[in-house]
Amino acid sequence: MQNILSNIIIPVNEKLYVKNPESSELGKKIIENSILLIDAIGFENFTFKKLGERIGSNESSLYRYFESKHKLLLYLSSWYWGWMEYRLVFDTNNITNPLEKLKIAIKLVTEEVIDDSDTLHVNEAILYKIIVSEFTKTLHTKEVDEENKIGYFLVYKRVINRIIAIINEVNPDYAFAKSLASSIVEGALHQHFLKNHLKTITNCNENNSPSDFYINMIEKILN
Repeated sequence: MQNILSNIIIPVNEKLYVKNPESSELGKKIIENSILLIDAIGFENFTFKKLGERIGSNESSLYRYFESKHKLLLYLSSWYWGWMEYRLVFDTNNITNPLEKLKIAIKLVTEEVIDDSDTLHVNEAILYKIIVSEFTKTLHTKEVDEENKIGYFLVYKRVINRIIAIINEVNPDYAFAKSLASSIVEGALHQHFLKNHLKTITNCNENNSPSDFYINMIEKILN
């Protein structure tokens, strides 16, 4: 799969950027270093001025790619979910047993991510840490309904819809497939956050992963 992914450009809604960062070395440098800087200082403290200083570029040159840091975070989130969608497609494509397919899908969207060396300017492991900590900030805004209409969250919803379809394969009579799928995808991010920061209110730890929790859940719910 990695060899195939290395030849694929993850599609991102073109309305999220002014100039496609994948089209130039500076753009790729912006993506690579924005991930590292947001991870280091947090999204609240992140600015284009600080990013420009980090990469030795004028702040104005960054605005030629993204009109705001909110749009940049949306871009990074959309890229992540697009990458996750490719992983889901390839890893479940030839699985005929619906329950086994669902377990594979759940493991993919709930496990801790490791870096894919084929995407040189994106460290997926660090990007995943940002998704865990910051993704809700792309959703919990006053503009969420308008941004949803524009299609900013389309790929995120596609990931969830793929899991909904598999849940329906496992148990067509289960009435809450949408709620279950979205709870798994969103809940896994929260469980990883709790595991790392608020350990006393989750059972997830070094021995019990969020993947274990959600696979146990679907086996009990969908039987």
